[in-house]
Amino acid sequence: MLARSLLPLLTVGLLSACTVGPDYQGAPDAAPKTLAAGRLPHADSQAPNTPAVAQWWRTLNDPQLNELVDMAFKNSPDIATAQARLMQSRASLSGARADAMPKVTGDAAMLKLRSPDTSALGGGGSGRGPLTLYLAGFDASWEADLFGGTRRAVEAAQAEADAAQAQLADAQVQLAAEVVQAYTDLRDQQARLALVDASVDIENQALDLTQQRRSRGVASQLQLEQVLTQAENTQAQRLPLQAAIVESLDQLGLLCGQEPGELDSRLATAKALPAIPGVVPVADPAALLKARPDIRVAERKLASSNAQIGEKTADWFPKLSLMGDLSFSAGDPGHLARKNNGTWLILPRLTWNALDFGRVAASVKGAEAGHDEALAQYKSVVLSALRDADVALARYGHQRQNVVLLRNVEASALRAADLTRQRYRAGTASTLDWLDAERTRYQAQESRISGDAELLKDFASLHKALGLGWAL
Repeated sequence: MLARSLLPLLTVGLLSACTVGPDYQGAPDAAPKTLAAGRLPHADSQAPNTPAVAQWWRTLNDPQLNELVDMAFKNSPDIATAQARLMQSRASLSGARADAMPKVTGDAAMLKLRSPDTSALGGGGSGRGPLTLYLAGFDASWEADLFGGTRRAVEAAQAEADAAQAQLADAQVQLAAEVVQAYTDLRDQQARLALVDASVDIENQALDLTQQRRSRGVASQLQLEQVLTQAENTQAQRLPLQAAIVESLDQLGLLCGQEPGELDSRLATAKALPAIPGVVPVADPAALLKARPDIRVAERKLASSNAQIGEKTADWFPKLSLMGDLSFSAGDPGHLARKNNGTWLILPRLTWNALDFGRVAASVKGAEAGHDEALAQYKSVVLSALRDADVALARYGHQRQNVVLLRNVEASALRAADLTRQRYRAGTASTLDWLDAERTRYQAQESRISGDAELLKDFASLHKALGLGWAL
């Protein structure tokens, strides 16, 4: 008898172990040749192929930059948006898991009833006083997940939650790189403004000397006009740089979740650009695929779309629901719990949408097409990520070489300017010779500063391409 009673439950349990739809086998190899090579095509062969530091900006040893990145992570609206989306996806996952559990509801009511007085109608009866009835009960229902539709829904929701987690990490990657690049722009502009001011001082000295020589008849009016023109041209470069500094300050404020002007006093004092480490570790392609959050997002979206196929496929098969009701009624609330006042109901229900005119087939085909789209999107993200990393490596390597050349040019221009200044003071060089040497020096120094800034931004772009900047 016991075995016969347990047989239906065992049958339901065995059926519940059946899960239709394809099982997720992981993401395919989207770049097999690059993975087999173990190195990106334009990576420096001398660079260590080891995982880099997650908080890579700290290797620049700039405390103020570290504070700005921390502030951005804490206050940025973009990070807050990604965090809210993560909470939404986790709530959806909890809801999907709850759908697999029984649903139980309880209710209680009090009913007062008075029958009408029929004596005036010749019925001979009279109205009956109010009748009070107390009701209490519980309803329960549960749909057995015979073919795994609910389990596939939970699987899809879990993948979506994982994708939202990776999207938060991707927002951190983007934000860290943008803060470093905006900070680099600010320090670059401040350094070039200081260079303009220094050049203006020198050219004003030359202008004073030329005016004195003109008053003595030693210099011509043409020479004076040439010196004046150069001094005014250099002075004219101040306003665009000052406007660019304001723009960079406001951009940093936006990234850090601050109102315009809030960072001005903190960053008003010019500082040198941070020094880049001599060696930058470069992750191999396999490590890159694991580190970049956007690839993780695409992979989790692929897993979710795979589970959705099984979720839709389960609609082809019968659904078993178990419903139960337990209720009590009595004229006195103290008698509700008596056995004789209770009623119960158990109702197994089997439903099967045998004739749906292709609705389920259409939904399954739609889910399969969604999976194909997610697969194509995953491959596109992987190839784009590898492209980004390879281009960033090439740019960073070339810019390092360019900075070496710019430093050599700067050193030569400084030596030439010093020699020309000495010759001018000795009377063997003209004012125009001196100013020409100073203009060359200024251009060389400006190019070197811009080159250093570009290298630092390429350094940030490289780490962004490698998917670094989020908490491991």
